[in-house]
Amino acid sequence: MSDVLTQLSENMAAVVAAAEASVVRIEARRRIPASGVAWKEKGMIITAHHAVQQEEAIGVVGQAGERWDAELVGRDPSTDLALLKLKGGDLTPADWAEPESVRVGHLVLAVGRPGRSLQATLGVVSAFGDSWRTPMGGRVDRYLQTDVVMYPGFSGGALLGVDQRVIGINTSALVRGISLTLPTSTVARVAADLLQHGRVRQGYLGVSSQPARLPKGQAEFLNQETGLLLASVEPESPAANGGLMLGDTLLSLDDLPLRHMDDLLSALADRAGQTATIKYLRGGQVQSGAVTVGERP
Repeated sequence: MSDVLTQLSENMAAVVAAAEASVVRIEARRRIPASGVAWKEKGMIITAHHAVQQEEAIGVVGQAGERWDAELVGRDPSTDLALLKLKGGDLTPADWAEPESVRVGHLVLAVGRPGRSLQATLGVVSAFGDSWRTPMGGRVDRYLQTDVVMYPGFSGGALLGVDQRVIGINTSALVRGISLTLPTSTVARVAADLLQHGRVRQGYLGVSSQPARLPKGQAEFLNQETGLLLASVEPESPAANGGLMLGDTLLSLDDLPLRHMDDLLSALADRAGQTATIKYLRGGQVQSGAVTVGERP
């Protein structure tokens, strides 16, 4: 038994050692520093949005204590991610794993660098599920929760599998009292938007709505029991310009059924600037039209 535990202990230490060169300290707030992970593009670092409280004089500290200045490329409060770029210097990019390699019960290590040296804590994957919406409306591709204790300054750090690859970025700010990991697929999508636009572009129609049950005949014809009843339509909004009116019931956007508000948010997520076909119910008749999706201010 002692040999097994010794080998396990050595393996865990090797996992942490492999992350030494790619996990850094981020000095971008007054109190406790946060952590960050070297991204795939040269000189880029992924960290937690809530830990970047200052956009000037951001410091990055590496494994040997070397310090660089960094600039903020962009941030996305809805997923609590931010992208930084070193002003000179370079880091070893982390080896990123896809979330499908993770299962409930797998051993994982959370690592961060709130001080000079790398710190780690051990746990297991406690929940793993489908995509979900954060309280601020951000889309996370997979739900990934662990029982790992996130010490102060661990936000923005890495969750590592026993194969030494990074499963995602840790955050304690999205849901109060719960430590979550943003999987690689989400990090990659958000990082690409931040790199290109400096922000995540969220689709916008300019409506408020609530689920409403469809008339029986329409529900059977559409194979859909509910739609989204428009309670308001902002003047000069994408919805208004597309001909939508107060009292219309949205049925689908580009053939994606709209049964609940989450359906509409998901359908709009990646469509800012695009023209979409929207189907709706007006006066008992199914109608369709084109709407150019705006970008949420």
